[in-house]
Amino acid sequence: MKRNTWQREAVREALGESVGFVSAQSLHASLKGAGSTVGLATVYRALADLATEGEADSLQQDGESLYRACTPGIHHHHLICRNCGTTVEIAADEVEHWAQTVAAQHGFTRPQHVVDVFGYCPNCSRTTG
Repeated sequence: MKRNTWQREAVREALGESVGFVSAQSLHASLKGAGSTVGLATVYRALADLATEGEADSLQQDGESLYRACTPGIHHHHLICRNCGTTVEIAADEVEHWAQTVAAQHGFTRPQHVVDVFGYCPNCSRTTG
């Protein structure tokens, strides 16, 4: 585990206050806007470390890494709004069953997976038609 510096703690707190997945650049801009002197490279490192340690979820979208604070140690999946980024954690039970079944049908054993479901949240569905 990495040393907990004030910069890392600032990134952790800012990520926890963010709604949905955010980029390092976006998080850095919000920190800077709040008067923080944390550098962009430090934000990138802290986010990567938090993801490695299970304190943040990460995903790739349009070639960019996006991050979201999560509960460490609890396996889960996400529903993610394509428009506003609102994210809902969903329990793993149904996804686990599906993954095991599909893997077995194709002769695979010990499947591991990452499942993120993208769509439009209720608010964006109303406004985008």
